[in-house]
Amino acid sequence: MKVLIKFFAVVGILAICCLISTAQTSKKDEPKFDRADFSRKFEVVEWLVEYDNVAWKTTDVLMAQSKSEMSKLGAEWFCFQDKNKAWHAVYGKLTDGKYDLVFHFVMDPASKITRTTEKIDQEFLDSHAIALKTATTKLAASIPADSPRFNQYIRRNEDKSFNVWLLPAFQTDGLAVYGGEAVYEIDKTGGKITKDESYFQKAFRGFKSVPPREIWLNYIEQEKPSLGAIFFVWYYKPYFTKIFIDNSESTSSTINAGDNRFIWEHVEKDKKDDVKPKQF
Repeated sequence: MKVLIKFFAVVGILAICCLISTAQTSKKDEPKFDRADFSRKFEVVEWLVEYDNVAWKTTDVLMAQSKSEMSKLGAEWFCFQDKNKAWHAVYGKLTDGKYDLVFHFVMDPASKITRTTEKIDQEFLDSHAIALKTATTKLAASIPADSPRFNQYIRRNEDKSFNVWLLPAFQTDGLAVYGGEAVYEIDKTGGKITKDESYFQKAFRGFKSVPPREIWLNYIEQEKPSLGAIFFVWYYKPYFTKIFIDNSESTSSTINAGDNRFIWEHVEKDKKDDVKPKQF
């Protein structure tokens, strides 16, 4: 017996509803799919995709700046939202625990990007940059030197601690990569990892983004979709006709409902079904 669960999501707005169809009402036949866990991860994923959009658009503006200023940059750059929810992106370099700000961009609701000289609290800059350095150093020690490139995302919490996510980037050769995700909680100084929820498979895998086609992500060793797997589907859905996350207990995918709306569909696996697994 299969239980089908659908989550409805409008891009940019987390609106999740559940449709459950079942032939029996006994407790043993209730859906086992962890909707709360998925919803929590998906809320983060929507924010990460928004962050990624700001990063890409400000990077395009950055590349048009003078070479002399560009030469002052390091690896520590990040985006953040102010109290009015406006997005900012800063680019600079961490030197001896101090962040030297070179570029500060602001993006308005119409996606217009403006360079600004607006002051930013130095402690805010320093702690963000140190947290990123802590996370990227940890990641570098956890994966082979020839691993795919990763993108970095950081968010400061109300208690001034940080969440940092490091996810495989869209590679320069058009390869969409999965199989590893670094997820850290870092203290307010930026220097200490207090929680590590990272997950790495034995090897990274990927798909060329052309031609558009159906693809399956092999997470068969995990019971639930990971945050990185959900991010992959949500980020790369324009590039493929269909993306499935194949977990041990369920499969997850999105359906294009038109008008820039997508439906999450989760199908619990029936252990009685004699179905050969998908080949990857």
